Amino acid sequence: MDSEPVIRIRNDRRRPAVADALAAAFPEDARFTEPMSLFAQWYRQAEEAAVRMPEAMTLATCTPSGRPSARMVLLKQFDAHGFVFFTNLDSRKSQELRRNPHAALTLHWKPLERQVRIEGHVERVPQEEAAAYFQTRPLGSQIGAWASHQSALLPSRNMLQARIDEYTKRFANQETPLPPYWGGWRVIPARIEFWQGRPNRLHDRLVFEKHGDAWQTRRLYP
Repeated sequence: MDSEPVIRIRNDRRRPAVADALAAAFPEDARFTEPMSLFAQWYRQAEEAAVRMPEAMTLATCTPSGRPSARMVLLKQFDAHGFVFFTNLDSRKSQELRRNPHAALTLHWKPLERQVRIEGHVERVPQEEAAAYFQTRPLGSQIGAWASHQSALLPSRNMLQARIDEYTKRFANQETPLPPYWGGWRVIPARIEFWQGRPNRLHDRLVFEKHGDAWQTRRLYP
């Protein structure tokens, strides 16, 4: 019996010109670099370079038994305390975070050949903070949050549409309240790695690890 053909991935892609313009190596002595300030600088440069959805990031969670899962979420705010995203609190990701409150995030900005990897523990965002953000969402997204039992089995698309219609009528001509099962998570970083693409795959990698209140900085081989 013939085996299926192997699909090989191209290995000759050209580096984006914008990446060459920003690919200066990290300073040789990076001990005094502050990771959250560096993240803010990189994020701003991703926005300035018109990277499509620079806030998109992979969220990896794990069950208590060690089974990992990953999906894309949107970074909605960050500061010295951590990185925040919002979601249904009954979703698979939220259930896993409650049982194993550790997570990893990855942001990849291809035009800049940059990647940031974040690891840390998680905490719930206060509901008043979640409510304030919820009111900034488009109306359709607010209604969708009420209509969806995220990650639960859906018998038919028609059932989802019926729930959308129901909540659209319920909240017509009034402010849509925060669903009781919707909120945010904050990933408090213990490790942040900045990855800058360089020619010949000799990339720059700078990792920060939290020890008490101080960050320790080290380089990694590509």
